[in-house]
Amino acid sequence: MLSSRLKHHGAFNGVTGSCHEFKVNDSCSLLVDCGLFQGADTPGAIPDDKTRTAPTNTERSNGIADDQSIQFPIAHIKALLLTHCHIDHVGRLPWLLIAGYRGPIYCTEATAHLLPLVIEDALKVGMTRNGQLIGAVKNRIASQLRPVAYDRWESIEFEQDKVQLRFRQAGHILGSSYIEIELSDGQRVVFSGDLGCKNTPLLPDPTPLERADLLVLESTYGNRNHEARAERQQRLQAVIEHCVEDRGAVLIPAFSIGRTQELLYELEDIIHRQGDSHPAWQEIQVILDSPMAAKFTSQYQRMRKLWDNEAKQRLASDRHPLDFERLHTIDSHDQHANLVGYLRSSAAPCIVIAASGMCAGGRIVNYLKALLSDPRTDVLFVGYQARGTPGADIQKYGPRGGYVMLEGERIDINAEIHTLGGYSAHTDQNELLEFVGSAAEQGRVGEVRLVHGEEDAKQALAAALREKFNIEVS
Repeated sequence: MLSSRLKHHGAFNGVTGSCHEFKVNDSCSLLVDCGLFQGADTPGAIPDDKTRTAPTNTERSNGIADDQSIQFPIAHIKALLLTHCHIDHVGRLPWLLIAGYRGPIYCTEATAHLLPLVIEDALKVGMTRNGQLIGAVKNRIASQLRPVAYDRWESIEFEQDKVQLRFRQAGHILGSSYIEIELSDGQRVVFSGDLGCKNTPLLPDPTPLERADLLVLESTYGNRNHEARAERQQRLQAVIEHCVEDRGAVLIPAFSIGRTQELLYELEDIIHRQGDSHPAWQEIQVILDSPMAAKFTSQYQRMRKLWDNEAKQRLASDRHPLDFERLHTIDSHDQHANLVGYLRSSAAPCIVIAASGMCAGGRIVNYLKALLSDPRTDVLFVGYQARGTPGADIQKYGPRGGYVMLEGERIDINAEIHTLGGYSAHTDQNELLEFVGSAAEQGRVGEVRLVHGEEDAKQALAAALREKFNIEVS
């Protein structure tokens, strides 16, 4: 079985730290992704029942452990393939270089453009803020990058073998892909990376799966389904209108790549449709307080050719979904500190989008420490919260009556807590089954290996796959 040639160095018994090795032959392997561990997935992390205590000396207050070092041999790894540039898929790349990796790094063209920003963030979070060292790492990565266009086969020569690679649209974030590896004997191994939902703002839908003798499939939401896009926008609108009635702030912890841009797109649409017809939207301000997210938003704007048709039509109508009039970007730390202080004293109604998406560090933590105890505040989660992160604790112990530990400080939760699953970057069970089914219904899927999911999600998806398609799932 092809799955016997797989080794997992992350995101097999958890969600973060994606890193998978496929053995091409006795002397050569390919590595797919090399992501940062976060939360309870982190080596040496404290157990789930202890996550509300102050961080230990093996865990930083931002949820990232000191030790992200590469714990597996790499001499036989001949190429690194990146599905997309979220930090839990590429964040350990600097540690891979420290371990001595000097081979090629294959990814899509858009991922190659976005990757330097993610690597800089990963270094600042987990290793150093030394500008010279950060620049050296980015230059080293740039020299090893091999960008590949979507849907084009790329050959990799080994000493005794040759494989072909193809990057297909995954619809997760800009530049995201699933990767097809064609072996010399004609067998095909497919790594899904993270698959996005259909009808996601700005992005094309995932390309249907053709065939896979082995499919390595993500299972983040393998046990649940999201609400429809129209319903999630209505819920987003309702939460914000409720907030305005309470005269409080809406805090949205958002991932810098993907969810931030998607939220801006949806908020611009609500403001455009409501105009001056609803009092809640006449003066509401949208505040983007994340330097990293602002940089990625600029990159998204530069790569408009990769947007979907709906987004391009809005541009043609002289609308600017990522740069609209009510959007204000906070740049400096002083501006950030002043705004946090102002909202603490005034609780003025506004929408604040800030990183990090799991509340594990970043500017969102300062807003939460200042406003989470205020009953006028609403906290809105739009992305997956991994076990052991402050975001997961806020979801679990809120709303109103629980508490969370933030940077070693106990913060009572009096705010209202909302979760909009329809804004997840990950596809749900129905669409995962549809993705597999496009090939499995034709008898073109051999075996499936589930990764990137909690155990209950993996078990639920495995049962559904076996029942629907009668295929081998591990």
